[in-house]
Formats: sequence, structure tokens, C-alpha cells
Amino acid sequence: MTANPTRVLVLNSGSSSVKYQLLDMADGARLAVGLVERIGEETSRLAHTPLATGGAKRETEAPIADHEAALKAVARELAADGLGLDSPELAAIGHRVVHGGQKFTAPTVITDEVVAEIERLIPVAPLHNPANITGIRTAQALRPDLPQVAVFDTAFHTTMPESAARYAIDVETADAHRIRRYGFHGTSHAYVSRETAKLLGKDPSEVNVIVLHLGNGASASAVRGGRCVDTSMGLTPLEGLVMGTRSGDIDPAVIFHLARNGGMSIDEIDSLLNKKSGLIGLCGDNDMREIRRRIDEGDERAALAFDVYVHRLKKYIGAYYAVLGKVDAVAFTAGVGENAAPVREAAVAGLEELGLAVDAGLNAVRADEPRLISPEYARVAVAVVPTDEELEIATQAYALVSA
Repeated sequence: MTANPTRVLVLNSGSSSVKYQLLDMADGARLAVGLVERIGEETSRLAHTPLATGGAKRETEAPIADHEAALKAVARELAADGLGLDSPELAAIGHRVVHGGQKFTAPTVITDEVVAEIERLIPVAPLHNPANITGIRTAQALRPDLPQVAVFDTAFHTTMPESAARYAIDVETADAHRIRRYGFHGTSHAYVSRETAKLLGKDPSEVNVIVLHLGNGASASAVRGGRCVDTSMGLTPLEGLVMGTRSGDIDPAVIFHLARNGGMSIDEIDSLLNKKSGLIGLCGDNDMREIRRRIDEGDERAALAFDVYVHRLKKYIGAYYAVLGKVDAVAFTAGVGENAAPVREAAVAGLEELGLAVDAGLNAVRADEPRLISPEYARVAVAVVPTDEELEIATQAYALVSA
């Protein structure tokens, strides 16, 4: 192995997919990116782009039985570009792990004990942690000599005070079943809050930021001096903002009502709230571009969906303003946050007394770089900061193994 290997392979293993990026931490350059999807289905798809060589995207469709086969296919694609997993330049493999509970508050070198703890958390992350574990074990088998690092979605939020993390239910019951607010999208909130401070020319310790991660999944966080003090998702990613297919905040008694009076099973209610609610439940679409197109054509259901979405978003901006007391910036990120100017405009509209405003011209600009969209006179900066969860995972993993 070379004296100072600087490359990190980032793996994001889902139930039927693997997203990956190979980065060189000497300069943060992406060497390769790719996606394997429909794992275990009759026809799987692998898309690989070798950025280091400037080559064109390569796509193949063929059966890929499981995650082991998927990662072996990824390894072959990387090797074809001279970037194989056997490279002495590879310093670590960084794994996105969705749920780390209270125990994992920072990136962690993976051991058998770490995997066992991730397994123990499966009841509170049944859709995500099993797939994350599969990716870890497969990568360990391919490179048993290489440090494998878990970077947890929940870690950034472990700094929340108990007043924000606790639900007001019986303490013994809550503790017995690990019921508390954990929060998710932590790597994105960490990265964006830090980049927002940089955009303002300040150290993160000097800045209070409300981060709005708006994608198909959506979450808000209140970040004081670089530390999360509140976030909108809870025990699971269902709580909080209106999302593409998730309801967000809802009266818990709705569940009892649907079971007792609607004759619905727990699994049916789970599916309703996670997969058939949010924007798609309100208007049949979860693509904000399509919703805006329908609004322009006079569609009332689309307009209602947009209004409900923005109303909830505005409530969280106000709530986190109150939590922080002083706000230096509100940062929009992720697919909707970065690209939907009407959402940003509507979310801030009417909050001028709080020092918030959006400049229409700046808001309309499309760019890949962090930028301010508030007028110079605004007391609180409004920013658009593209998120980069893979870079954040690679940065944290590399810092750990190179320390």
C-alpha cells in the first residue's frame, strides 16, 4: 500500500439498489459515480460513469442476484478504469447507515460489535438498516484488510437536548423500546450548515442556521453554532414536513380512527402514511415540477397540495426561529430546495418582520454553487446550498482513518 492513500469509496446500499462514488480526498475530486438498481429482479441495471478518465456513462442491463453480485459488478467497472478495489490508493470504504440510535454520535470504524448494534436497531429502521448491513458485509468480504467506516444519518442530531429529543410519553416505556426523536438526513444537514457558514464568511461556531432539506423526503433542522438543537424527523423519517409520499406531522389518533372505524390494519395504515400520503396523497403527483405545471393550468388539487406543503414548511421556519432565538441564515437544499424557486419564494413570503426576504431575480437564477437569494437589506440571509452527502461521508471517513 502507498504511504498515503487518499481515495474513499462511498457506498449507499438500499433494499434493492447500491449507489456509489469514488472520491480522491487529496482534492475532493470524483473519480467515478454509479448506481446499481433493481437488484434481485429479472432485469437489473448498472450505470457507471468514469469521471477520472472523462469516459462516457456505461449502462448494462442483466440479472444481478444480490448485493454481493452487485458490488462485484461495481468492482469490475472500477477495475476497467484502473480504479479497482485492489488499488493501493484506496484508504477506506465509507458506508451510509441510516440509523445509529443514541450510541453512534460520530463516524465509526466498523467492527463485529458495531454491526451487531446496527442489527439491534433494525426494529426502528426496518427498511434501511438491513440493506446497510448487507452492503457492509459484502464490502468486508471483498476487502477484509481495508478500514470500513459507518457514517450515520442520525449522528449529527445526537446533540439535540433531551427537551427536543424526548416524546412526552411514559419514560420507562419509551426507554424500553428506544422511542425518542433521532432525526435523519444528518450528513446533509451537517454539510449544508457548514457550507452556509462558509458562504457567509464565518466559522460554523458563530452561525445559527435553519436548514431545509427538501427532496422526496424532507426535513428541517435548527443548527446553533454548528450543533443540531432540533430537527423535524423523529423516531422514523415519517414525522415533520409534508413530503413526496409521507404525511409528516399528523394527530396520532388518526391511526386509531382508521383502525377502529376504517377497518384498516397496521400495515395498511403504515403504507398509507409512508407511501400514499404527502403530495401524492393530496394531488396524485410527488414531482414538484409537475405540480407547478398543473397549478399554472388552474388545477385546484395541485394548488391545495402546494399550499399545504408550504404552510407546513413556513410553520417549521417560525418554530426553529423561536428555538434558535437568533437566526443568521435559512438554507434550502436537496432536489426541491435547490431547484424549485416558487417553493423558496412562498416559504419566505410574509416573514419580513423576521428579517427574511427573497430577491426575485436572484431566486430565479439556476446554479450549481452555493448562493444567496436574499436582498442585501435582509437581516437574515436566505441561501441555496447544494447538498453533497457523498462528499460529507467521504470526508468524515477519511478524517477518521487518516488521523
